[in-house]
Amino acid sequence: MDSKKERVGVYVCHCGSNIAATVDVKELSRWAGEELAEAGVVVARDYEFMCSSLGQELIEADIKEQGLTRVVVAACSPHLHENTFRTATERGGLNRYLCELVSIREQVSWVHTDRDLATAKSKAVIQSGVQRVSENEPLEALTVPIHPATLVVGGGIAGIQAALEIADAGFPVIMVEREPSIGGHMAQFDKTFPTLDCAACILSPKMVSVGDHPNVTLLTWSEVERVDGYVGNFTVTVRKRARYVNEELCTGCGICVEKCPKRVVDDVFEAGLGYRKAVYRPFPQAVPKYPVIDTASCIYFERGKCKACQMFCPTDAIDFEQQDEILSFEVGNIVLATGFDLFDASRISQFGYGRLANVFDSLELERLCNAAGPTAGRVVLRDGVTEPKSVGIIHCVGSRDRNYNSYCSAVCCMYSLKLAHLVKERTGAEVYNFYIDMRTNMKDYDEFYQHVMEEGVHLIRGRVAEVTDAARMPGEEGKIIIQAEDTFVGRQRRVPVDMVILSAGLQPRHDAKEVAHRFGISCSANGWYIEKHPKLDPVATMTEGVFVAGCVQGPKDIPASVAQGAAAAARILGRIQQGQMALEPVRATVIEENCSGCRICNDQCPFHAITFIEERKVTEINPALCQGCGTCVAACPSGAITGTGFSQAQIVAQIDGLLALGVAGERVRFLDTAVESA
Repeated sequence: MDSKKERVGVYVCHCGSNIAATVDVKELSRWAGEELAEAGVVVARDYEFMCSSLGQELIEADIKEQGLTRVVVAACSPHLHENTFRTATERGGLNRYLCELVSIREQVSWVHTDRDLATAKSKAVIQSGVQRVSENEPLEALTVPIHPATLVVGGGIAGIQAALEIADAGFPVIMVEREPSIGGHMAQFDKTFPTLDCAACILSPKMVSVGDHPNVTLLTWSEVERVDGYVGNFTVTVRKRARYVNEELCTGCGICVEKCPKRVVDDVFEAGLGYRKAVYRPFPQAVPKYPVIDTASCIYFERGKCKACQMFCPTDAIDFEQQDEILSFEVGNIVLATGFDLFDASRISQFGYGRLANVFDSLELERLCNAAGPTAGRVVLRDGVTEPKSVGIIHCVGSRDRNYNSYCSAVCCMYSLKLAHLVKERTGAEVYNFYIDMRTNMKDYDEFYQHVMEEGVHLIRGRVAEVTDAARMPGEEGKIIIQAEDTFVGRQRRVPVDMVILSAGLQPRHDAKEVAHRFGISCSANGWYIEKHPKLDPVATMTEGVFVAGCVQGPKDIPASVAQGAAAAARILGRIQQGQMALEPVRATVIEENCSGCRICNDQCPFHAITFIEERKVTEINPALCQGCGTCVAACPSGAITGTGFSQAQIVAQIDGLLALGVAGERVRFLDTAVESA
C-alpha cells in the first residue's frame, strides 16, 4: 500500500506531566507535521489530555474536516486507552482499526530521564506508528452468541457467591466441587475476623441456598476433565465420581455412618486431629447431605466383606456397584474458584512441626477451637486433655520468605490475632505472637488488633530462628522454646511455651498448573492464576469467557473473595443479557495453499485454537478461540500463517519507522549503506 495516498493525523498527549515532564511534546507535534508530511501526515496536534472528551473531539473533528484516513495517537499504553481512541475514531466516521496507539509514556517518559534522548526516541516511535497505520486495513469485530449457562468450578465462599448471583438472576449454573460437600476452607473455621462471627453460621445459609436453588446443578465429588469450545460456547466434560450412595433414595439419616465399623483419621476436614468413618459426611452441615464411601478405607472394598452400611440402610440407598458418570454440559462462561492450599509447615524443619508433638499449624488450631471439632471446642495439647498455660504463635510461616514464598499471604496477621484471642478466651493462657510486620489495613482490622493487645497478648516483632525442646536455662524443662530476635529491644529472646501455633501462609493448589492448562489460562511465577489486568480487570483472564474469583487469583480474605465472586458474576450476567459478544478481530489465519501439513503449530497454541483437518491435510484456526498471540505465526516454517492486525507488511513498516531515526533524531540510511560500500 502506498502510504502517500493516506491522510494521517498525529495526536500527542501531554498526560499532565507524565509525558510532558520528560518529552518535548510541542516539538513532537511540530516535527510530525513537518517531517512526516511525505509519509502522509496532514495534521499534528498536542493536547494536555487526549483521552478527555475535548481531546477525543479534536480527533473526531479532524477526521471529518481534514478528511483523515488514518489516526496515530502518541500517549499511554494500548492496554489503557486503545479502546478510547478507537471509539473516537469510529465516531468520526473511520473504521476503528485504522487508529494506532503508540506508547510514549510507559516506553519512553517513564523509563528515561534525558529529555533530548526521550524526545528523539518518541519521534522514532511516532514514525513507526505512522508507517504501520498506513498498512492497517479495516476490520470488523467477530460476534459470538452467549449460552446462558455458567460453570462454576469450586464450592468455596467465592464460588458460592458467584453461583448465587447468577442463579438469582434467573440463569442456570453448574457448580463442580471435588470434595463431598461445598463450603471450602471457610467451613473448617471457628470464627471469622474481625467481627468474630461464627463461620458456619454465616456460611451454611449460603450453602443451603446453593443446594436448594432451582437454577443450580450441584455436582460434588466431581471434577472437570475436559474443556472444549470458546467464549459463549464451551463444552465441559465432568467426571462425577461414584459415591456408592444412590442420591435419589438417600434421606441423609446417617444410620450408615453410625453403623460403619471402620474408623480412620480424617486428614482433610479435621486436619488429622479427628476421626471419621469409611462412609462419612465431612461435617454435620454438609451440602449435599448425602454421605460418600471412601473405597481406600472401606472393609468391603478391601476384603469383600462387611456391607454393614447396606444392611442397615432403611431406604436401600447403598449401591456398591455404582460407577463413575461422565457428564457433558454446554456453558457460555466459566468461573474458576478453586481456592488455595495451606503451606506445609513441616517443610521448615527448624520450626519442629511433625517432630515436636505440641507444635500445631493454624488449621489444626481452627479445628480445636471449633465446637464441632475433634475436642468440642477445647484447646488442648496432643494428649487431648491438658490445656496449655502458655502459647506461642509464629506469623508468616512459609510467606515473606525467599526460601519458600516471597509474597505476603494477606491474611496471616489477622488470623494469627484471631487465634490469639480465641486461645486467650478459651484457656486464659499467656499468648506470645511473633511477627515480622503487622498488616491490618482493611476495615475494622486495626481496631481488632488494638483489642487483642488490650487483652494482654504479648507481641514480639522479629523473625523466629528456631523452635526446640532443648532446655538451656532454668524454667525451660518440659517446654517448647521459641528463639527469636526482638527488634524493639535489639536482642535475642528465648520464650518457653507449652504450645506453638504456626500461622501457615497460603499457596496455590498443588494442581493449579494442570487445571490452568485445562482451562487455557496462565499461572504467575508464584503459581496463582493470572488476571487480564491486575487493577483494571482483576476477574477476567486472557482467555475470553474464563473468570477467576477468590484465592485462586492470589491470597485474600473472605470479604475480598465474596466481592470478587460477585464481580465475576456481574461480568457474566452482562454478557448473558446481551445475548452475544463482540471479539477483537486480531486473529491468526492460515493460507491453505502454503500449508505443508507439518502440524508444528498444532502443539504450540496455548489456547487450543488450532486443529488439523485430516481430509485436506491442512491446519485450521478457530477464530473464536484464537487470542492473536502470534505464537503459531512465528512457529510456522513455511510462513503459511498470518496474523490479522499484525501482518508482515505492518510489522516491517513499524520496524522501518523505528530504525529510520538515530538517537539524535537524524535520518539513518540503513539499507543502501551496504550498497555504497560494496
